[in-house]
Amino acid sequence: MGFFYAIIRFFQMGGFFMLPILFVLAGGLAIAYERWAQLNRAREANRKTWDTVYPVLVKGEFDKARELTNKDKSSMAQMLALGLARQGAVRRREDIEIAMEEGMMEIIPELEKRTPYLALFSNIATLFGLLGTIMGLIQAFAAVATASPAEKAALLAASISEAMNCTAFGLMSAIPLLLLHARLTTTTGQIVNSLDMALVKALNAISAFSKHQVDRS
Repeated sequence: MGFFYAIIRFFQMGGFFMLPILFVLAGGLAIAYERWAQLNRAREANRKTWDTVYPVLVKGEFDKARELTNKDKSSMAQMLALGLARQGAVRRREDIEIAMEEGMMEIIPELEKRTPYLALFSNIATLFGLLGTIMGLIQAFAAVATASPAEKAALLAASISEAMNCTAFGLMSAIPLLLLHARLTTTTGQIVNSLDMALVKALNAISAFSKHQVDRS
């Protein structure tokens, strides 16, 4: 209970701007949780799709691969489906690659959406903390101006201590949000890299089978 009351006292001493910082922190954590869950689902779905489709591509069973990707909703399946659709109409590697890269251009923004807000919220929390401290110092000096000489030192020290709580809470909110932003950005980059690798491997598998067919002819 003592810890709970200490937190309440900390908020009371910080002033009005503690509430906006709390809302920013809550919003940032909600976004981070949603993005983390979504990225993890996307990564697992992509891995499952790739493990299923790639052996089929290597065997040259493109009709079966098209059927598998058309039933799948993962970003990996979307990218491969565009390339396989083009493979059924043309044989040029460049045309298939362009189709899959177009799919990547649609997929990447979906993976990255809302993550930049974490960096923005981190900066906002810091600025709210500084603003709260400045407003607190203004009020402190205004109060000291009308206080008796004997009370000025003690009143000023207490007021400054209270005002600094807002900056402390702003930084305590900003640092985790910034770390979460970095982690989510790294995870997104890993997913994009896995899609790039899958694109190249799929192209190589399609090209190798097509070349084998031509050689047999």
